[in-house]
Amino acid sequence: LAAAGLMLVAAGCQSGDGGGGIMGIGGAQKSPAERAAEEGKVLASELMAYCPRVSLREGTAYFTTYAKGGEDDKSKVIYQASITDVTRSCSRSNGQLVMNVAVAGRVVPGPMGATGTITMPIRIAVTDAGNVVYSQIHNFQVQIGSTAAATQFVFNDPNVAVPEPGAATLQVFAGYDEGPPAKKTARRN
Repeated sequence: LAAAGLMLVAAGCQSGDGGGGIMGIGGAQKSPAERAAEEGKVLASELMAYCPRVSLREGTAYFTTYAKGGEDDKSKVIYQASITDVTRSCSRSNGQLVMNVAVAGRVVPGPMGATGTITMPIRIAVTDAGNVVYSQIHNFQVQIGSTAAATQFVFNDPNVAVPEPGAATLQVFAGYDEGPPAKKTARRN
């Protein structure tokens, strides 16, 4: 009798019913979406759902930093960074479309380059029918270990949340953004 009771307990622990209790009696029932999420599976409805592509606007794929007073002088370049690829993933939660936008690129040291940490301004923006619904600039840091080779990087913003659109009207942009242009009297680094 004790052996039979032990077998029932073991069977209940290994049943894979997602917490349905011993032999599926008692416990809460989970939806197929909840079970799939727990198991790390992707549902067909998620694969077919709208997820806007990420684009680079003209002039935002490259970012160059010059030594003080060396603006536009190629011999004064500290580094030049470029974005080589962009992607995203989407999920939905409480009427929100949540995106994880990723940017990959590389940093090439210039004649004035040095090892150390550099900061690049990367902006992620989302528009819906031309209206900005999300815009965030990130000061992303990259460690440069060698002035003789390019350094690759990957940046991501996992918290891009916008109201879920009724139609495929969203546009997602990623790129370098130095902010507003400097005044003529201001000096830039």
